[in-house]
Amino acid sequence: MKIIVHNVGNKILGEGITLSTEELKLEETSQEILIDYFLGSFKTEETYQFYSDSYLINNPAYFIISQLFESPSQIINASTDLARLLYDAAENPRIQGGNLFVVYFPSQDGNSVDKIGIFKTEKREPFLKIFPMNPEPIEQHFGISLDKIDKAALIYNQDKENGFVLSVVDNNKNGDMYYWFEDFLKVKQRTDDYFHTQESLNVFKDYIKKQLPAEFEVSKADQADFLNKSINFFKEKEEFKLEEFNNEVLGDEKVIESFNAFKTDYEQDMQINIAEEFPISIGAVKKSQSKFKTIIKLDTNFHIYVHGDRNLISQDQDENGLFYKLYYQKEQ
Repeated sequence: MKIIVHNVGNKILGEGITLSTEELKLEETSQEILIDYFLGSFKTEETYQFYSDSYLINNPAYFIISQLFESPSQIINASTDLARLLYDAAENPRIQGGNLFVVYFPSQDGNSVDKIGIFKTEKREPFLKIFPMNPEPIEQHFGISLDKIDKAALIYNQDKENGFVLSVVDNNKNGDMYYWFEDFLKVKQRTDDYFHTQESLNVFKDYIKKQLPAEFEVSKADQADFLNKSINFFKEKEEFKLEEFNNEVLGDEKVIESFNAFKTDYEQDMQINIAEEFPISIGAVKKSQSKFKTIIKLDTNFHIYVHGDRNLISQDQDENGLFYKLYYQKEQ
């Protein structure tokens, strides 16, 4: 593993940049701590790729990374170019300066590929050093917390012709959501199984919550039922097929026709194309599941959580007002 660290300030604030000329030499324990800190940032299967509005080679980060994969021994020069690129990207005074680590991870066996990591630490946390026998037993210092890195990108040496495969996170946006993803790296999400699963769930959720009640006479319980059926379809199937989903979840021909029109408009508005058949990504389903909350809110008095059989809940009205009737076997 090769690793080098630079200090990159905020260009707008004139904080400057300090460049290292040597790789870090770390003992084994320190190296393991750093690797766990860096790689522990990536919690999702969502992947990205470098892109350009013209030719891919015109993306500066892509060009530098391509050269570094070809010549890992040039990590000092390549990391210097990345540090300067990052410095130039700081066009917002709220962006915090910090340490920029560039790491080359060689492949470990025949089944893996080499990787390049770009990691930036910005927040500095206070910590105490205790010296019980000293006249002043406590010293306050500031350092990097190992809980969560601020910004990270891991580039896999595969699919180079399409902009490589990247995992990217930004846990400290500093009021500028474009700085790391767009201004520095210039990446976009890859249209893989994760993407198609994620976007399909998004369009189903939006349709059920917005368009369905606008076009058809559906109750909150009906909406909850559609949401439950949608997320359960993705949990139970290994492969998604739009025709199968329409028949099993939406059912009614008029609803299916309405949804297909909504999906077309969604794709045009978002400038994306969602496949009609693809392997379902379990990771994308888990991440999206919280958006499929099936809660019926009744004034400020009650919430009804609907998890299962739609036939066990009904709505009616009497002289006292509206009410729901729930059928169940036992209390828990």
